[in-house]
Amino acid sequence: MSTEVTGVTEVVVRLKLSLLRNGLRQSGGRRAAYIASAVVALLFAALQLLGLIMLRGTAHAGSVVILLVAVLALGWAVMPLFFPGGDETLDPTRLVMLPLRPRPLVRALLAASLVGIGPLFTLCLFTGSVIAVAHSGLAYVVGVVAVVLSLLVCVALARAVATANIRLLTSRKGRDLAVLSGLVIALGAQVVNFGAQRLGSSGLAQLDPAADVLRWVPPASAIGAVRSVSEGSYGTGFLQLALTAAALMALITVWSRHLTRLMTSPDGSTLQAVTEAAIPERKPTGLTRLLPAGRTGTVMERSLRYVWRDPKTKAAWVTSLAIGLIVPLFNALQGTGSIYFACFAAGMLGIQMYNQFGQDTSAFWMVALTISSPRDAYVELRGRALALLLITLPYATLVTVLTTALLGDWARLPEALGLSFALLGAMLATGAWTSARFPYSIPQEGYKNVAPGQTGLAWISIFGGMIAAALLCAPVIALTIWLNVSEDGDAWTWLLLPAGAAYGAGTTWLGLRLAAPRTAARLPEILTAVSKG
Repeated sequence: MSTEVTGVTEVVVRLKLSLLRNGLRQSGGRRAAYIASAVVALLFAALQLLGLIMLRGTAHAGSVVILLVAVLALGWAVMPLFFPGGDETLDPTRLVMLPLRPRPLVRALLAASLVGIGPLFTLCLFTGSVIAVAHSGLAYVVGVVAVVLSLLVCVALARAVATANIRLLTSRKGRDLAVLSGLVIALGAQVVNFGAQRLGSSGLAQLDPAADVLRWVPPASAIGAVRSVSEGSYGTGFLQLALTAAALMALITVWSRHLTRLMTSPDGSTLQAVTEAAIPERKPTGLTRLLPAGRTGTVMERSLRYVWRDPKTKAAWVTSLAIGLIVPLFNALQGTGSIYFACFAAGMLGIQMYNQFGQDTSAFWMVALTISSPRDAYVELRGRALALLLITLPYATLVTVLTTALLGDWARLPEALGLSFALLGAMLATGAWTSARFPYSIPQEGYKNVAPGQTGLAWISIFGGMIAAALLCAPVIALTIWLNVSEDGDAWTWLLLPAGAAYGAGTTWLGLRLAAPRTAARLPEILTAVSKG
């Protein structure tokens, strides 16, 4: 058995190294990107290691390193969900046809998972964490064991999560998660920035309560064991180290069970196909029943289905919704915000009107066949704008109210809402026009949102439209400034709400009317542009 395990482990590790080497040989761009990312990651790891060493001897070093290890473990747990293709060489479904037993395969995959930039980066940070809290010879000995156990727990956690969700990660929902990875990184950066500012103003002492809890949670408990041994609490340190070892064994057991089930359960190719008689007739349900009849309702339903089902469209919407909420609220929480920051939500959501036909890709020909006049084009654009308003209007209102509540500036709520509605209407108007004048294709595969050769069109469409929308809002902005600087203007600022709403509605109507003839006249050009992805 030992010879079999050693042989399988060696083969799998060599297989991963060979696939990695051959993958880098495919193109110079891929090789350059890998080398650049490796250099940046190792340089950052070296700086973090130096920082942790300099943290040695400070009052709250133990709390900092325990939280750092916990955050790293969380990252290892969630990364497989958002980057399912990051380690394709270890996809267990590729080994289904091989006569491998679960235990040797688990050990082999665990060893192969230790090869890469991620494990080396984590090893550097764990080593620095041990150096920061170890103050005796015995503590360093425990630290060596703690680093090994912590790294194995992180790797086993990532493998267990990936194996348990492999069916999801290879499905459409899995691709949705992968596309949303950029949003997770953006949100994480905002949270880290907010937390750093809070720590800078309040000090590291507020980390102690969380660290007191996390030092009993593996793998942070292993680093907590080093701290306990340094303080002379040998029994506590042994218990914390035992918790990490128990967590590693539990993760390997769960991983092995999911792996066995995955390697032996039938997949979609072995299941009986559903007969046509078993497919129920589709009837309008939920929100669909509330949509208007005719072409307008059909267009709205199609647009909403794109938002819910298309990975790229869903990612764009979720990113806009999240960032449109984060920017005004985080600034308000930090005390640097303004009521006018709430307009950021309307601006982010209004961008979704730009390049409306790009999300259709080559299927736009079916839409083009239904447009025979400017009137048809107007109804098509109106339906898409109404579908967008169905989400953006209440959301922009919610963000504005929440920002106002955090700032306590309720007197300015009407003018903030009026500006948001005016900006939203202006962006719908310019978005309809640029969708017809500067359409571009959105590739369905990969992470790029613009087809090669169309980057200039995308820049003109988005940034040119945003500048035009800002200029269209100039009358409402000027009225807002005039009412705020005039002596008796504060008593009339409430008029900005109906004025802004009316201005936004009128601008949207005019923009759709002007864009409709352009759309009807450029159907072949639009189809060619959106079919290049």
